[in-house]
Order: sequence, then structure tokens, then C-alpha cells
Amino acid sequence: MVALAQKKISSEASPNASLKNSDDRRHLSGPALRTFFNIADKWNLNADQQIKLLGVGARSTFYKWKKDGDVALPRDTLERISYILGIYKSLQVLLPSKAAHEWIKKSNDAKIFGGRSALERMLSGNVADLYVVRQYLDAQRGGWA
Repeated sequence: MVALAQKKISSEASPNASLKNSDDRRHLSGPALRTFFNIADKWNLNADQQIKLLGVGARSTFYKWKKDGDVALPRDTLERISYILGIYKSLQVLLPSKAAHEWIKKSNDAKIFGGRSALERMLSGNVADLYVVRQYLDAQRGGWA
């Protein structure tokens, strides 16, 4: 009983603590992948774009994940999906549905985009770029900056 309480406390103290355990990552991975693929569909992303956003090294891994979500995704991939989910949520708050889905591909004059689209920035391959887009949108909706 004490061990269970200690595990719960340590998980609450550090949100990423449980992601070190592959069973915990497996529990999160199926829903995370289904959510990602639904968002990718709404954004009309091709397989190469999806692979880049997920940070997948091999196409075969991507197609395995797409076919069977019963995997323990790497922490990096779960982090990427978390940012993408936050970006999607912010866009749904800020814009009507159709405009929210289109915004991601439109050129943007905001300094962080330099005339490029948010998707172009996100496709750089760096997790930090997903974070920057998420942070920008959170600030636009009056959330955390």
C-alpha cells in the first residue's frame, strides 16, 4: 500500500516520471496515435509530413504504428503528439473549424514564422519548433506564454 502511494506521489511530482516505464507509455500510446492520425487527417497531411512530425526514423515503423497502435511509443514521440494536440486545441478555440484546419498551412507574417506557414516551421524536425508554435497559439488565445 505504501509503495502504491509513493508511486502516485512521485508521478504527481513529475508529469514525465511515468513515461520512463514502457507499460505506462504503452497505455498512452494507442490513444495518442489515434488522436494524432485524426488530426493529421483533418489537416490533410501526407505520410511524409506525418513521419516528420512524429520524428519517426523509418517508414516501416510509421506504418506499423498506423496499422497497430499497440506499442510503447518513445517519450520523444509522446511529447511531439502532446504539442500537436495542444496546437490543434488552440486552433479550435481561436478559429472556426474549417479555418482552424487551414491555418496550419497558410503563410504567416508573425515574426516566429517569417512568412512561412506554421506547418513548415513544425516540419523542421525539431521538437522545439512544435513547442514554439504551441506557445505562440497559447499566447494568442490568452493562455500560457
